Amino acid sequence: MARPSPKASGRPRDASPAVAQKIRLGISTCLLGERVRYDGGHKRDPFLVETLGRHVEWVPVCPEVECGLPVPREAMHLVGDPASPCLVTIRTGRDHTARMLTWAAERVRQLEAEDLCGFVFKSRSPSSGMERVKVYDERGSAAKTGTGLFARAFMDHFPLLPVEDEGRLHDPRLRENFIERVFCLKRYRDMVRSRGTRGALVDFHADHKLMLMSHSPQRLRDMGRLVARAKELRPARLMAEYEALMLKALRLEATPKKHANCLQHMMGYFKAGLTPDEKQEMLETIDRYRTGLVPLVVPITLMQHYVRKTGEAYLARQTYLNPHPLELKLRNHV
Repeated sequence: MARPSPKASGRPRDASPAVAQKIRLGISTCLLGERVRYDGGHKRDPFLVETLGRHVEWVPVCPEVECGLPVPREAMHLVGDPASPCLVTIRTGRDHTARMLTWAAERVRQLEAEDLCGFVFKSRSPSSGMERVKVYDERGSAAKTGTGLFARAFMDHFPLLPVEDEGRLHDPRLRENFIERVFCLKRYRDMVRSRGTRGALVDFHADHKLMLMSHSPQRLRDMGRLVARAKELRPARLMAEYEALMLKALRLEATPKKHANCLQHMMGYFKAGLTPDEKQEMLETIDRYRTGLVPLVVPITLMQHYVRKTGEAYLARQTYLNPHPLELKLRNHV
C-alpha cells in the first residue's frame, strides 16, 4: 500500500516503519489483573489493560513477589523519615527494607535492557507509589509524604523517563500528557535507531515544533539553539542532549492557554487560503476551547480540515495534530 503523503495524513513526513513496533512500558503487575497483592487480590485497571494495552507492550514488575515475598503475605507500610523510610510489616514489625532496596537496585539495572518509554506505578503502594504514600511516625500518625521504595529507585535511575500512577491517570489532562510524552519518546528513539543523523534530528525537531510549543515556548527555543549547533557536537552527545531537553519540555503541562496560543500561532500560516469567515470561525472555536466550552478535539479537528483544504505543508507535517492514536480519544476530554 502506498504511504500517504504529509498533506493527506497530517503525519510527520519522517515517520519510520519502526514506529509500528509497540511501545514498551513498565507497569505494576497487579494493575494487569495478576493476583500478586498482599491479600491475594489484584487491582486490574480497565483503561490500561483494554484500551492503552492495544498500543503498548507491558513489562510487569511486582517488587514484593520479585524480591521473594509470598502471596498472600502480611501487609506492610512505610515508617520513619519520609526521605529514607523503612518498609515494615504492620502486625509483626518485620523490616524488609534491606531486602527491597537490594532487589530494587539490581532490578532497575536489568530494566535498562527493556527499552522502556515509561512506567505506570500502583498508587499509594509502599513499594510502588510514586508520590503521596503514607509514612508513619513513631506515634503511629501518618503523613502522605512518601514514595515507594522501588518507585524511588526507578525514578532516581531513570530521572527523565515518563512515569505516572494509575490514580493520577484518571485525570484526563495528566493521562493525555503522559501518553503524549510516551509516544513522542518512542518516535524519537525510532528516529535515532533508524537514522540517527544530524539531518534526521533537524527533521524531527521541525515535525515536533508545535507540540513542544504547546508545552513550553522557552524550552522550544533552547532546543532550537541546540539544533542550530548540531554540526559542533558529536552525534551521540547531540542526541542525548536533545532527548533530555525534549523530555523536560514535555513534562510541563500543556494548558488550555498554551494550546490556544499554539493554535493561534498556526493561524498565521493561513494567509490567502481561508476566507475571512473561515478565519473568524477558527478564532472563535479556539476561544471556546480556551474558555472551557469545548474540548481540544474540536479546534484540532477544524484545524486539520483547514490544513487539508489549503495544503499547508508545514502544518501538515506537525505531530501536534496527531500525537497519539485517535482511538484513545484523549483530546475528547481535555
